[in-house]
Amino acid sequence: MSNGKSATTRVRRAYEQFLSGVTPPDGAVRSLVRDSWARSLRQGVTATPEASPDGMSDTDFSAYRAAHRLASVRPLIKSLMLDDIADAGVVVALTDRNGRLLWVDGDRSTRGAAAKINFVEGTVWSEDSVGTNAPGLALSLDRSIQIIGPEHYASPVQKWNCTAAPVHDPVTGEVIGAIDVTGGAAAAAPFALAAVRSVVAAVERELQSTAVDLSAERVLTASLQSRLSVLTNEPGWRAPGRPAKLLSPRHAEILLLLHLHPDGLSTDQLAGLLSDGELGSVTVRAEISRLRRDIGDVVASRPYRLSGDVTSDVAEMRQAILTGDLRGALALFGRGGLIADSAAPGIVDLFDELREDLRSAVFASGDVTALQAWASSPHGRDDFQAWTILRNNLPSGHPDAAIAASRVRLLNRRFGA
Repeated sequence: MSNGKSATTRVRRAYEQFLSGVTPPDGAVRSLVRDSWARSLRQGVTATPEASPDGMSDTDFSAYRAAHRLASVRPLIKSLMLDDIADAGVVVALTDRNGRLLWVDGDRSTRGAAAKINFVEGTVWSEDSVGTNAPGLALSLDRSIQIIGPEHYASPVQKWNCTAAPVHDPVTGEVIGAIDVTGGAAAAAPFALAAVRSVVAAVERELQSTAVDLSAERVLTASLQSRLSVLTNEPGWRAPGRPAKLLSPRHAEILLLLHLHPDGLSTDQLAGLLSDGELGSVTVRAEISRLRRDIGDVVASRPYRLSGDVTSDVAEMRQAILTGDLRGALALFGRGGLIADSAAPGIVDLFDELREDLRSAVFASGDVTALQAWASSPHGRDDFQAWTILRNNLPSGHPDAAIAASRVRLLNRRFGA
């Protein structure tokens, strides 16, 4: 016990030295912890950060969590872990790959205590957000981690211990989340690390066993869906079993608006979304008739709505934003294709919403690479705030640091920002 107390005291002293700008002596703290402290400091994490929901609404979070891969194996995790540790003073958390807490299970009193440090469902516990912690470090290093007391970067969390390990997609090998045990002495014990690793292994075996069935289901679903592409320079439509067809801008706008309103639109509603009072109902009906001749009977009437199962690159982009795949969302958005060029009121509103949703998600993520991609895109090249953040966060020797600084100066001169 005395050795444990002395080690804790040594780490706490090293932490205080680090925050004061003094390099702790060799051996005072584990190198992986010291390196994480340094990254946390560079990211601008304070000693008293607070985990936040990172801009996701309750409704979006519920939908996102229900669709997450770990939702299917949560009953297995509960059966393997919670029954054995119900009275151990710990909580079991499942995160997504960005450190967002999807579920936090355990006895009520421990969950209540964890809530005081905002360790609750929906908050983000990545290393970039709150500094050194087991789930955040497990995700960033892709390895199992145990963080004890004062090894945490955030001082309010230093009374807690946590043990976490990443969970991988058995097919692609990518990290999809983490399993974490957080609490008192039980979370610091060697068996906690072994237990988390064994549960992760069981979860990955279960995911592997269902991967073939899921893959076959995805192929079947995709084969039965029509797909609308509008984020490209040439909008297109692909129906199951038929070659892709290019669409006129007007027909693409009609299909996209009906895709966005699955309950259907009246003639007048569709006309209002297509034009500011310049489009009559007769013209709308004539366009629908020509659309049916071009690509088949895909639009039902009274109200106008798409028949059959339809997906789109817009839906894929929204899903990428929701799941934190910001680089994928940026790649899908590109210049904006049809929706960037359209003057239809309903499409203009959609373009503004998508651009702002993507920008907000990039800023909230703290992902410097995604921010660089945004600032380099047509939508972010004049974004003064984005370039300023890059200038302040890129190391002085980084090849893009000088570019960021010069862009800030240019935008200052051009717009008086």
